Amino acid sequence: MAPESSVVAVGVFDGLHRGHQAILQRALERARERRMRAGVVSFDPHPDVVLHKGSFRALPPLLPASEKRRRLLAMGAAWIDVIPFTRELAALGPDEFCARHLIEAHGMTHMVVGEDFALGRGRAGNTTYLRALGERAGFTLETVPWVLDGGEPVTSTRIREALSGGRVAEAARLLGRAYGLTGSVVTGHAVGRSLGYPTANLRLHEEQWLPMDGVYVARAEVQGTTWPAAMSIGTRPTFGGDERALEAFLLDFAGDLRGRSLTVELLDWVRPQERFESPAALVQAMDRDVARVREHFAGAERA
Repeated sequence: MAPESSVVAVGVFDGLHRGHQAILQRALERARERRMRAGVVSFDPHPDVVLHKGSFRALPPLLPASEKRRRLLAMGAAWIDVIPFTRELAALGPDEFCARHLIEAHGMTHMVVGEDFALGRGRAGNTTYLRALGERAGFTLETVPWVLDGGEPVTSTRIREALSGGRVAEAARLLGRAYGLTGSVVTGHAVGRSLGYPTANLRLHEEQWLPMDGVYVARAEVQGTTWPAAMSIGTRPTFGGDERALEAFLLDFAGDLRGRSLTVELLDWVRPQERFESPAALVQAMDRDVARVREHFAGAERA
C-alpha cells in the first residue's frame, strides 16, 4: 500500500535551534494548507561525523536523539524517520535517495529544507538540483531562508562556540530556549556535602555537548518542580580531580535526589573553574556563587 501524501522537512536538525524550528513551522503550514500530514526525515549520526569532515569528527550532539524526537513531536510533527547515516547511504545519488527514502517511504509531495541544504553523493542534490528533480518526480521544493541573529545566521556551529566560551545566555538566544542537560542523579564523592553544599551528581542519559568548565546560574527540574541552582562543570581541581563532573546545588531543596532524573537548564555564567588554596577558600567562593544565583532569580522576579 502506498503511503499517504505528506509534506516532509529534511535535515539533521542538530540542536533544533531557531533556524530548524522555522523549517518545521513552514512544513506544518504547508501541510495544513494541503490537508496533509507533516513529517521529519533526519539522520543519526551527523553526516559529517561519518564522513570525517574537519573538527566534526566524533562531536557529541547539541540535543540527544530521544530529546530531539520528543521536541519535534511536541512541535507538531506527525511522524519522524531518523535514518542511520552510513557510508552506503552517503554513496546514494540524490535521485535514488529521494525515490527510496522520501517518495516511496513517505509519499512526499512537498519538501521543506534550509537554503544551504544538499543531499546525495558529493552533496550533488543541492536546492537547484532538487527543484528540477521534483518536476520530474512529482514533488515541489521549498527553501526556508536563514534565521539571522545579530546579522549572522543561526547555526549549530555558533551555538557550540557560545557554549565553549561559557556564553550560555547567547546560546539560549540562538536556540530559542535555555540549553539543558538531563541525566540521573548518582552517588558522588560527597565533597559538596562535606563543605555544606550537598550537590546532585548528574550522569547524562545520552552523550551531549558540554559547555565550558565553570559555574553557572541554572534552573533544575525534578519531578515537575523547578529550583534555582548553581551548576558546576569541571574536574574538582581543588581536590586534585581529573574526571569531569556535573554537579548541581539546588537552593533551598531538602531531600535525597539519588536515582531520580534531573534536568538542568543553564541560564548565565558565574565564573570559570578554579583551583583554591584550601577547602575553606572554596566554600567562600561557593557562598558567592549561591548569592549570585539568588541575585539572578530575584532580578528575574522584579522584571
